[in-house]
Amino acid sequence: ADDAGVGGRRQQEQEQTLQEQKSERKSKSKQPTGYLLNLDPATKMVPYGASIDIRDTVDYHQVMMQHKLGPNGAILTCLNLFATRFDQVMAILERRAFGDDTTTTTTMTSSGGGGASSTSTAENDSSGRKTNASTIVKNKNENNNCKKLLDYILVDTPGQIESFSWSASGQIFSEALASAFPTVLAYVVDTPRCAASPNTFMSNMLYACSMMYRTRLPLVVVFNKTDVVGSEFAQEWMTDYEAFQEALDEFTSSGGGNDSATSGYYASLTRSLSLVLDEFYSVLQHCGVSAATGDGVDDFWAAVDRAAEDFEADYVADLQDRVDERKARRRAKARRDVEKLQRDMGSAKIDD
Repeated sequence: ADDAGVGGRRQQEQEQTLQEQKSERKSKSKQPTGYLLNLDPATKMVPYGASIDIRDTVDYHQVMMQHKLGPNGAILTCLNLFATRFDQVMAILERRAFGDDTTTTTTMTSSGGGGASSTSTAENDSSGRKTNASTIVKNKNENNNCKKLLDYILVDTPGQIESFSWSASGQIFSEALASAFPTVLAYVVDTPRCAASPNTFMSNMLYACSMMYRTRLPLVVVFNKTDVVGSEFAQEWMTDYEAFQEALDEFTSSGGGNDSATSGYYASLTRSLSLVLDEFYSVLQHCGVSAATGDGVDDFWAAVDRAAEDFEADYVADLQDRVDERKARRRAKARRDVEKLQRDMGSAKIDD
């Protein structure tokens, strides 16, 4: 978002490029149909055609003034207010995607500059929409073998990770989307900054790791600005542990950055984290994209398609496991309650 810093502007450029390239992707055959949501209340300009825009419902500046909040607090409050009506948004999305029937549409939540979106299992969210694991599994089963009305839904989220991934409203939004559509997270990384410091690269990977483990959703790491710096080095660091170690050795020996960035403790921590995350990289989809030129957008959509397959294969199965586990816990609790009641009744008879 413009009010929140450069991360939001980079993210919006990415969204605009994705929309344009997706529309041109199959121009010789079927024209793909998409739907775009803007959930960033602080942005001054949206460079793409948003079908649903949070700014039409909530005035960010009025919220800031009325509640005497700072920029981040106002964004959180706007999201919380919008979450109370998100069941209406879901009704619109389902009508557009399913019509009178049901279908399978990929929902992609995109974040840049440390932003994120999240989903988790809950009995009910504060919008009043039931989004428990049983409902999600049931919806996935009902959506099989149905005609598509939408090919994709793009959701543009605020650029601050704390205002979406770690907020109650962000959880409501993303779990509601995941209850109806295969949902994929897209984490946008500033490639030139990673090229300047392996420590910055590792910080971004930690963010991606936290997003994936909080949401338990497939994630695509998108290295943006490849027209400035190619992303081959970063993708190699994700697939070749030794290549990253060599880059870190070179960075440390050259005294790059500042003293703290090349100190023994910091360098040792980065090495340890790279070893820990080496296996984590294997389940991530990644690609390089230029929002300015459009290069790599086809690779991005291919990565999203693969991640959507992972969603169907892993996420739904994981939900079913959680449904079974929850049912088992409820049965065990019911048995304990019955046993406790029987003991209490037995004690009452003895007293009589």
